[in-house]
Amino acid sequence: MDYKQYVEIVENYPKEGIRFKDITPLMNDGESYKSAVNDIVKYAKEKEIDIVVGPEARGFIIGCPVSYALGIGFAPVRKEGKLPREVIKVDYGLEYGKDVLTIHKDAIKPGQRVLITDDLLATGGTIEATINLVEQLGGVVAGCAFLIELSYLDGMDKLKNYDVMTLMSY
Repeated sequence: MDYKQYVEIVENYPKEGIRFKDITPLMNDGESYKSAVNDIVKYAKEKEIDIVVGPEARGFIIGCPVSYALGIGFAPVRKEGKLPREVIKVDYGLEYGKDVLTIHKDAIKPGQRVLITDDLLATGGTIEATINLVEQLGGVVAGCAFLIELSYLDGMDKLKNYDVMTLMSY
């Protein structure tokens, strides 16, 4: 399926010079959203995934239906202060500063094969931090799946030691 026909480019959002890739038209079209999820599910089955992990918030949009279709769990990665039980955390760089991501300390069991999902791979900072969390808990990152890769931002460079699938590239 040509998923790009369901992505709307929004000029100068959230700031001047940015060409934002809006996936809500894809999500609004049941058949294309289902097809995208099914493509990721097929990839996950090939990787023999035990659990899906996704960073907030759009990683939930992709990861939850994938985990549901596979009949396996989903572990959320959230910003600091958003998870109610004991967590581990990692600092990571943003364009203009730093942020912190967390995951419940018991979310991943040692040796579990993990699929990390998100809507977009840009610079790779969020996914690199998510990988760090999974590996701190002893998980094995068996794959990473994205709807979109922004290849001009070189995020794939941070994931060169991991298996990655994307449905679209800009």
